[in-house]
Amino acid sequence: MATSSIKTSELALSAATTDSTNKLAFWNFFVAFAAFALALPMGAYQVLERSGMFPALENAAVYYASTSTHGVLMAYVLSTYFIMGFGYHTAVHSLKQALWSPRFAWVGFWMSTIGVVLAAIALLSGNASILYTFYPPEIAHPIFYIGAALLVVGSWFWCVLMIVSTVQWKKANPGKPVPLIMYGTVLNALLWLWTSLGVAAEVVFQLIPVSLGWVDTLDPGLARVLFSETLHGIVYFWLFPAYLVMYAILPKEAGGKLFSDEFARIAFVMLFIFSVPIGMHHLYMDPMVAAGWKLLHMFGTFMVAVPTMITGFTIIATMEIAGRLRGGTGLFGWLKKLDYTNPVVLASTLSLLMLTVGGWGGVINAAYALDALIHNTQWIPGHFHLIYGGTTVIMYFAAAYWLWPKITGHQLYSNKLVLTQLWLWFFGMWITTMPWHYLGLIGQPRRVDTVQAYQQAEELVRSWDFSMLIMNIGAIMLLVSGLLFVYILFMTSRQPTISKAEQEVSYAEAIHPPLRVPTLLNSLSFWNWAMLIYLIASYGYPVLQFWFIGTPESPQWGI
Repeated sequence: MATSSIKTSELALSAATTDSTNKLAFWNFFVAFAAFALALPMGAYQVLERSGMFPALENAAVYYASTSTHGVLMAYVLSTYFIMGFGYHTAVHSLKQALWSPRFAWVGFWMSTIGVVLAAIALLSGNASILYTFYPPEIAHPIFYIGAALLVVGSWFWCVLMIVSTVQWKKANPGKPVPLIMYGTVLNALLWLWTSLGVAAEVVFQLIPVSLGWVDTLDPGLARVLFSETLHGIVYFWLFPAYLVMYAILPKEAGGKLFSDEFARIAFVMLFIFSVPIGMHHLYMDPMVAAGWKLLHMFGTFMVAVPTMITGFTIIATMEIAGRLRGGTGLFGWLKKLDYTNPVVLASTLSLLMLTVGGWGGVINAAYALDALIHNTQWIPGHFHLIYGGTTVIMYFAAAYWLWPKITGHQLYSNKLVLTQLWLWFFGMWITTMPWHYLGLIGQPRRVDTVQAYQQAEELVRSWDFSMLIMNIGAIMLLVSGLLFVYILFMTSRQPTISKAEQEVSYAEAIHPPLRVPTLLNSLSFWNWAMLIYLIASYGYPVLQFWFIGTPESPQWGI
């Protein structure tokens, strides 16, 4: 009787843990995709208004308010909540253990959500039209900054839970490799802790005091340097879960196995180390940063391309294994045998195509001489939309299509409609961003309402018309595709339930699953210390000079 009672108790605990995790993942996904749905029409509006082809839409105040809101919802809210929901589910199902404290997770969720609501009030009322980077001296209403701070601090609760869960597992399983998908997840949590310190410091110590009237001055140069710590590191915070889907979910969905577990871990470690202390390549034209520091950050930026190339090689090799197992022969015959009706396979293929071109654009941005040609032009939105909106978000779609039925218990609605949505997003992103790259090359500025530019230089901008017509078509395609995604998730929640067996989660295995991995490819503490040293080396003096040395162009903080 005692044994039977214990087994029943364990089964009940397992069911309770799964239900608790599914609920946590669901509500994080809900906020993420609600923000996405709200941001979609704003993005389409900006493209249409910017084109100058729809006079009824021309309103500079609405344009800047919608641009700011769209950027915050997509870059901060969608990404953060998606990553938190995906991470909670991953931690429980890959480590096969309950979260350290679900209550702690909910505290973080509600703190972030209150922050999102506060920031949204300021944004939607037009009191925070300061764009995604919110660089001073433009100052928003205090509740925007307070909301942003709460969002970031709430996300740190998720980071703590990912770290604690991994440490607990390592203590219970000494010497064993941390499951690959969890190793990448916890490194991403550490990455976010480090990279978000920059924007948190800027907001708490500069922007909130000034916006509340507690102090009269701030140093814009220091603000930009602090924000640069977040500005590029956040890109890899976004990108990490996209890579995790490719490494840990795609191989099994494609019908094969991962080419190399070790290559994946090397890529994760390199992404972690090189993604944060490189943000000053966004400040090449900034007189407040010395050339030597820009050079150091440029080298780091080129280095971060290496794990991307490792990922491209490993994932393509993984897909080739799957294609050959399905009967593919010859040099490229395996490509024809891949199951492109599987959303994860199709999305991964399309994502890699966009990553190839978007990554090339990133190398252009990293090179000082070339960046000087396209700095603050429409090239920049073209690049980061192709990387984030294209490469990354399409993998969020794939992850949602894979995970939504498992957390809701309902079968996926219409695979045919899913494939249509993915293709529409892919082509919409190309049709939107390619004209932006071209317009940037011929000098169209970013962060400028183009209607105003027409009034000032009508002859100059007449050559932009065809490109802006094309981008309008792409924007409408993206809007339709995004709304279709939300519709599919909504309809999935209304479909017949699936069995418990269909809700079970399993991740891909490598061709040669490692019984042990080198200590450095299973470590957290070593790489965390390495990050601290690298961060001090690349940001220590540039930050301290503002506090203790000052600059002739800008007053020291608080003076």
